[in-house]
Amino acid sequence: MMGYANLDQSTAGIHFRLRARAFIVAESIDGPRFAFVNLDAGMASQLVTIKVLGGYQKVLCLRAESEWFGNMYNEDNLAISGTHTHGGPGGYLQYVVYSVTSLGFIPQSFDAIVTAIEMSILQAHQSLKSGSIFINAGDLDNAGVNRSPSAYLFNPPDERARYARDVDTLMTLLKFVDGESGRSIGAFTWFATHGTSMSKDNKLVSGDNKGAAARFFEDWFTSTSTNSTSFNAQDNIDEKSHGRSTMWSSQGFKVRKNDGGSLFVGAFCQSNVGDVSPNVLGAFCTDTGLPCDFNHSSCNGNDKLCVGRGPG
Repeated sequence: MMGYANLDQSTAGIHFRLRARAFIVAESIDGPRFAFVNLDAGMASQLVTIKVLGGYQKVLCLRAESEWFGNMYNEDNLAISGTHTHGGPGGYLQYVVYSVTSLGFIPQSFDAIVTAIEMSILQAHQSLKSGSIFINAGDLDNAGVNRSPSAYLFNPPDERARYARDVDTLMTLLKFVDGESGRSIGAFTWFATHGTSMSKDNKLVSGDNKGAAARFFEDWFTSTSTNSTSFNAQDNIDEKSHGRSTMWSSQGFKVRKNDGGSLFVGAFCQSNVGDVSPNVLGAFCTDTGLPCDFNHSSCNGNDKLCVGRGPG
């Protein structure tokens, strides 16, 4: 798997499926455009990007027969961004150092990722329509903590004084609205937090917190009403499940297929993740349950026993 660099971490099942989500913004049908792909993976890959750019014409030709990309999407207007999940497969990057803990290049991972990106771009391309984009930003509190607060204190006092917190809490959101119906058709957000809610001992393929958030958002939006403008997140919450929706625990949720494409695409993208951890309860020793040593992130000198905890 890719993320923790743990040789013992080999996949042994699926928590929920990984996805590629894309949006394309164009000035006109034939005008300048920009394509952005949010990928449930540890990171983007130069090799994957090269393969996508070299193979998209063939894919589009096979699926749309009469339509070709030409040079419409290229290295200047295509961005592929990883969510930084630590629960995805490895072996798809181009440099040796990234392939050591996956024991080399893994064609199955590489091909699946390339195909998913190509299909997401194709779906976005074929569903282009006139519309509007709205942007908003605000602070999202209690969703990330500094994973090395003792190290942060070594920054110069005058630099630390410029910021209210030791992590960036800003979330930025783009909302896409159909120009004809006025319906929301997608929302992409950027927020800084590591994809490490699943621990280094996890062996299930998972989109981690950002992948889960995307699925919660898309399924909730569809179940309440695809056309709804009222965002009441309590509509599908079962109080007996302690605030968790039972539909999110179902087998159908884990393996859902987007036949014909989703009517609403909600993506949670990564921003300046740095030292931001989602394990907001702090770091604890697995042997004693006590907090880890603040300065050394260890338990009686053993850093392998120190593990972060989140609300889940």
